[in-house]
Amino acid sequence: MSVDIETEIVIDRPVEVVAAYATDPTNAPAWYVNIDSVEWRTTPPLVVGSVVAFVARFLGRRLEYTYEIVELTPGERLVMRTQQGPFPMETTYTWAPAGNDATRMTLRNQGEPTGFSKVAAPMMEAAMRRANRKDLAAIKRLLETSDT
Repeated sequence: MSVDIETEIVIDRPVEVVAAYATDPTNAPAWYVNIDSVEWRTTPPLVVGSVVAFVARFLGRRLEYTYEIVELTPGERLVMRTQQGPFPMETTYTWAPAGNDATRMTLRNQGEPTGFSKVAAPMMEAAMRRANRKDLAAIKRLLETSDT
């Protein structure tokens, strides 16, 4: 069973502000509930081919995974794929204007679980959907209440 989760939120900040914040991996622990740390494996800034390692907690387990940036259109779209991790995953962020100085941010996670993850896919999908909603609510809160 494949996993395909898409969540979105409207953030009352301009697209360029939201996209710049979200595409900086060093900000991830501040708005991703489950991410504990981030380590650049290539030299910043983020470009196609950049590699970033994450340490996270998910469903009570410590996970380490590495993403490679495979597509980046500044202010519009970011796509990254796991290079190494518990199962192949692709994460896509998109940003679009949503009125005066507001942004519709979409977060999509797609993957094909393997091994035990395949058996647990329905539970994982529900947990990922809840986490994604919390993550988007957190980035909204952070950006709407700061000068970032």
